[in-house]
Amino acid sequence: MRSVVWGLFLCTVLPLVNAACFNAQHKTPVKFCQDSTDKTWHSVGSSWRNSKCMDCECSADSMSCCDAMATPTGYPDKCTVQYDYTTCTYEVFEKVPCAHSAVGK
Repeated sequence: MRSVVWGLFLCTVLPLVNAACFNAQHKTPVKFCQDSTDKTWHSVGSSWRNSKCMDCECSADSMSCCDAMATPTGYPDKCTVQYDYTTCTYEVFEKVPCAHSAVGK
């Protein structure tokens, strides 16, 4: 029992997180930016969160987006990550072995 509790502790406390940003420069000043994920258009001066949980901003000379949901790294191999893009959250949990049944002929 102690090892199960310790494993869950490692899966939930140890993960480190990374966040990423990108900036796309426009060749000429624009009035709208197109979100490369959702293909939606947004006016200069606006900000939005897309379906992959990226917070974006549109300016006349560029569009920038940053992860709103950090990416966990450094967790043990026995753990896995499940992302929920509707709430922009994630959960790191210990993998559970699946039971397989043999099918005879």
